[in-house]
Order: sequence, then structure tokens, then C-alpha cells
Amino acid sequence: MIPVTKPFLPPVEEYNKLLRGVWKRQWLTNMGPLASDLEIRLKEYLNINHLLFVTNGTIALQMAIKALDLTGEIITTPFSFVATTSSIVWEGCVPVFVDIDKDTLCIDPQKIEQSINEKTQAILATHVYGNPCDVEAIDKIAKKYNLKVIYDGAHAFGVKINGKSIFEYGDISTCSLHATKLFHTVEGGLVITNDAKLLKKLASIRNFGISGPESFDNLGINGKNSEFHAAMGLVNMNYINEILERREELSKYYDQKLNNLKAIKPKWHNKATENYPYYVILLESEELLLKIKAGLDAHEIFTRRYFYPSLANTLPYLEPTNFTITDDVAKRVLCLPFYYDLSIEEIDLISRLMLRYQNN
Repeated sequence: MIPVTKPFLPPVEEYNKLLRGVWKRQWLTNMGPLASDLEIRLKEYLNINHLLFVTNGTIALQMAIKALDLTGEIITTPFSFVATTSSIVWEGCVPVFVDIDKDTLCIDPQKIEQSINEKTQAILATHVYGNPCDVEAIDKIAKKYNLKVIYDGAHAFGVKINGKSIFEYGDISTCSLHATKLFHTVEGGLVITNDAKLLKKLASIRNFGISGPESFDNLGINGKNSEFHAAMGLVNMNYINEILERREELSKYYDQKLNNLKAIKPKWHNKATENYPYYVILLESEELLLKIKAGLDAHEIFTRRYFYPSLANTLPYLEPTNFTITDDVAKRVLCLPFYYDLSIEEIDLISRLMLRYQNN
């Protein structure tokens, strides 16, 4: 059996070494020394000034919306994981979907402006599969209409654009550190901002809005993470460059083996580095996708239609809307097995079967 993904796990002895310190201190959560150390290590690695380690990527999005005092409409993408949209609704705001670019699969800036009205307060855009949005175009629109910008960078760990971290763009950026991500803390997330005052507010929100022993200064939530999760992150930090190198190697090998497949890959931002979070293809047709997927399933090789279906026409708490490009892409997109210890031989098998089912 070949799963679509596996978490990277470091040597258990290295993890246990940090856990022995947790047992000794008996400080399990509430931003202990390991969580604080992880924040420092991440800021250094990503070369950013302000960062908070939080419970997960969904809480990160909710905290971002709350910290920016958003209450109206938020323009967003229908091609993302459900948390991008559900966080907007959960915080009492209204998601307004805009279609995606057919090449990058990110929100199309050229279609944002026509959806702006007096109720619009922000843009929440996803760096789809880690591929940066057109951040420069979105920034111009936001400044023109005085809108806030949040980037869902769940997949974008380590990506740089124009020589700096993708997380430096927008008012707030978020990232997921879930077990399926290339860098993970089992469960976890990041909130990033360049604004020191906004960071202070986010830190307060993360801890119930507490400002002192008997005082509160914000409506907060429990967005803290534990020492156990931080320990996993700290150990995984020792392997991050090795992980990225291995994923690049596997991605390029897939490219070589699937050269004759009737499929294309999303177009990556031409000023950005790649972090290889997934191996994603767009098949020629949904019929071909279903044929290949069924064939791989029969060999216990599991793929994922990620993201399918479109968020705009499937969520029970929103009125359905159809978008030409998103609906078409969602039907044809497929993530192949992709993880650190996937073998070359397994890619050979997967590729051989895919080409066989394409041609039969």
C-alpha cells in the first residue's frame, strides 16, 4: 500500500531527549521554554521579525480576522481547503468568492476589483500548494480600496518571493504545521505580521485576551500550543533542509517519469522559490482522472482530489455559486503520493501504472 502522504518523523531518541526536559520541568503548555525556543528558531530560519506559534492553521486564520477587527465581507478563493472559508464564517464575516487564475490556481487579481463594494473589508487569499499569489497586484488593490490583506500560507513554509519570505506580505500571514505538511509540529500553526502592535494584539488573543493577573484587553481564544508539539518542531528543524532537498529530488523524478502523461502542473510564480509541498497535476479531463485514480486504487496506491469539489458550491452554510475556472480545475486536479521516504521504485510503479491506464 502506498498512501498519498506520510508525516516525516525524526529519530525517536532525539524527540525523547527533549521530552525528558518536559518531565523534569513539568511545564506542559502555556508557552513553555520549548515553544518559545521554536518561535525563535523559526524566525531565524524564515528570516522574519514577528511570529507566533499557535494551535493550528485554522485558529491562525480566525485570530487574524479577529485581530484586524473585520466584520463585513471578505473576498476569498473557492479553491482552497475548507478552513479558509469556514474561518471567515466562524468569525461572523461574509465570504465573497472570486474565480482563480487558470495557470497558477491562485485567486485572480483581475477579478477581485469587480467584487469590491462598500461592505468589503479585506482580501483573504491562499498561496495554493505553496505557490504565491500575485501579491504585488493584490497589494495595489488593497491600498486603492483601503482593504486589509490576509494570506493563507498553509502550504507555503519556506517559500521566498523577491528574495524575502512569502510570509512578509499582507497585514497578516498564516501557516499550518499539521502532520501532513513538509515541516510539522504534529498539530500547529503560525501567525506572522510585520506590525509590532498587531503582533501584541495577536499574542493577547492567543491567550484568552488576558493582559494581567486580573485583567483582559481583548476578546481572546485559547490559541496556545504545547511543549510536546514544540518538541517535535524543534527536532524537525534539524532536518528541514534535508526534507526540502529530498522533496525536490522526488518531484523532479516524477516530472521525468510522467513526461508523456496527458496532464500539466500549476504554473509556479516566476519570482518565487519552490518548497515542493505536494505533487499536483491537472489531468486532461475528469474522465481521465477517474480512470487513472480507479486503477491506482485497485493497486492500493492512494491519491487525493485536493481541492475537490469547489468550496463555492458545496458548503451547506453558504448559497452555492459556480465559477468556470474553479469548477473545471477542481474536477481535474489530483495529488499523487508524495512524502520524504517515498522511494524511486514506488514512483516508477505509480508512473508506469498511470501511463498504462491513460493509454488503455
